[in-house]
Amino acid sequence: MATSLQRIRQHQIRLRKCARCPDMQGQPVTGNPVPSRVLLVGQAPGTRELVIRRPFAWTAGKTLFSWFNRIGLEEDAFRQRVYMAAVCRCFPGKNPKGGDRVPNRQEIANCAPWLDAELELLKPALILPVGKLAISRFLEIDRLADVVGRKHRLSLKESGTDLVPLPHPSGASTWHRMEPGRSLLEKALGIIHEHPAWRDLCDA
Repeated sequence: MATSLQRIRQHQIRLRKCARCPDMQGQPVTGNPVPSRVLLVGQAPGTRELVIRRPFAWTAGKTLFSWFNRIGLEEDAFRQRVYMAAVCRCFPGKNPKGGDRVPNRQEIANCAPWLDAELELLKPALILPVGKLAISRFLEIDRLADVVGRKHRLSLKESGTDLVPLPHPSGASTWHRMEPGRSLLEKALGIIHEHPAWRDLCDA
């Protein structure tokens, strides 16, 4: 019988072959095949991630990993101990008006089964959705201030899990650098720091 690690590796092999969305660019980007009880869900890779072949590989990643470093896990340890997923795994391309294009509903729906499979494989105790698009995959959201800084209980097929939303660390966003975002981010990081699943990772 396949181990958890083997099943995750097989899942990622299938995922990296996905070509369901004609307007997406490049091949799907995956994190390490980690059988972790903590799951991070981003939005979609950017141009740098497409080249380097790993999530949060550039400026936003530096900010994101500085947050996690403050609560006990530096970047290399995080990548080795936390499963990193996303709402969409391919680069959506550039928006003619500037910035990266936001994936459309069909592209999000096309990619959803990959994340559903990972939830089934991992049965995470803690989910960290990063950014409004990722948060909306699990919660109804109007404003970040309504959901960031709180722990939410989410029902999965066979169990429940805790969800702690985070703002997107993009340099284009000022939300996490201004109030109330700055204080709510600190509150969210404090909740993550005290979560048993996170404590287990830090103690590993």
